[in-house]
Amino acid sequence: MQHQLIDRSGNACELCLSTREMTPFLLDERNSTISENYVLVCSKCKSQIEQTESLEPNHWRCLNESMWSEVQAVKVISWRMLNRLKQHAWSQELLEMMYIDDETLTWAKASGEGRDEVEPILHKDSNGALLIQGDSVTLIKDLEVKGAGFTAKRGTAVRNIRLVHDNPEQIEGKVEGQSIIILTQFVKK
Repeated sequence: MQHQLIDRSGNACELCLSTREMTPFLLDERNSTISENYVLVCSKCKSQIEQTESLEPNHWRCLNESMWSEVQAVKVISWRMLNRLKQHAWSQELLEMMYIDDETLTWAKASGEGRDEVEPILHKDSNGALLIQGDSVTLIKDLEVKGAGFTAKRGTAVRNIRLVHDNPEQIEGKVEGQSIIILTQFVKK
């Protein structure tokens, strides 16, 4: 196995081209007998891939070359590492340029790399209490309601609020029969 990898790579790291402390790195645990599921990597690349050493973004600029490899396993590792570094503009640019077929992309994503972790929008009142759809809140200050010609007084209860889904600082509710948008900083649960 290792001889096949050495022949394929020219005895150099398939990611950064280093020739120091080479070792096969397995990508697909289900099939460890096929050389196509391995990448020959140096110790530095291996430790950063396995996250036993903190990422050095400049080291990974080598992906500019390796991402074009004909070896699918090298493409998979390149894609995964570029995703780990996508907060850097150069990495984002390389990801946009990279060609990876659907089957290889599915393999690359199988590890969970590249998933965007979207933080949910949380609506909180003036005291930091979490607001949910249907809650009742109380106004903590007089609010002039523009366009309606009245002032919503401090202490007014607003029942059955609706959350503005794309803005955590706003809720909707009815005051004096009018549906209005209220800033969360002016209400308490």
